[in-house]
Amino acid sequence: MKIRLVAVLSLLVTSAMLKGETIGRIERLDPALDALVAPDAQIEVLASGFTWTEGPVWVGDDHGGHLLFSDIPRNSIFRWSASHGIQLFMCPSGYTGVDYYGLEPGSNGLALDRDSRLVMCEHGDRRVSVLTKGGGKLTLVDRYEGKRLNSPNDLCFDAAGSIYFTDPPYGLPQRADDPRREMDFCGVYRLDPNGQLTLLTKQLSRPNGIGLSPDEKTLYVSQSDPEMPIWMAFPVTAEKTVGEGRVIYDGKKHIDEFPGLPDGLTVAPGGTLFGSGPGGIYVLTPEGKLLGRLITGGRTSNCAFGATGHLYITADDKLCRIAIQTAK
Repeated sequence: MKIRLVAVLSLLVTSAMLKGETIGRIERLDPALDALVAPDAQIEVLASGFTWTEGPVWVGDDHGGHLLFSDIPRNSIFRWSASHGIQLFMCPSGYTGVDYYGLEPGSNGLALDRDSRLVMCEHGDRRVSVLTKGGGKLTLVDRYEGKRLNSPNDLCFDAAGSIYFTDPPYGLPQRADDPRREMDFCGVYRLDPNGQLTLLTKQLSRPNGIGLSPDEKTLYVSQSDPEMPIWMAFPVTAEKTVGEGRVIYDGKKHIDEFPGLPDGLTVAPGGTLFGSGPGGIYVLTPEGKLLGRLITGGRTSNCAFGATGHLYITADDKLCRIAIQTAK
């Protein structure tokens, strides 16, 4: 019944690509943005009618590739491709219980491992899981020192296959005050291929988006705390722990301008950060200089590069994209 219900709901999703719909604008604060985003680039709406989109990841295939992304309240993952538009890919995606589990039970961040398997941060089941080929899911981690994780949010991989992920309380039905919560902090972790879980830091009150620099010497983490809406950079040691973090950009001045907070992020091969924040995607140098913003005008959750010269953006109830000239 649950799968059928979501399938019916998915029919309410509308594909806007054929209509040529665009939203927002590009705010250029530094000429360096022109090397990334063409002067005539626009934010295209590919589809709309979702509840809250998140966690985009590009999947290469023999048909031009496709994008997977979460709709957290619907407990679903959707698939978009240029040839087939929107299709329901998975339901349930993050909660497999039988009782009501709050407003955000589904999967959040998505990524591919070295074997191109889909790895998911699951809110409701409070775990990081992997979708096996030709089979079901396997739990990669759901506990730290015997206590259940809060609700894994976002993740990234290093070249050795270790997973870095954040664990705020947003997926719990009552969030930080939920009686099911077992951790008294929100951690940033590293899960190694051998299954060893390491707490990297609990410095942040609400860690959210996460990404590694191309040389894997810096770990970037965004914080979605309205009292401290920041992007942080942590030096990664030779042992793959992290040193003292530093704020590279403070979004406090923007939260009265647009809705939203620092959320998911991705790092271009050249080191530029593309991070969702109030009203859109913030384009930052590794040092924290704001080059510009891809302004959707509304709450914007995450972004990911595709193999098609585009940055795909999850923005509230929409899936969008913008052409990127070069991934610097």
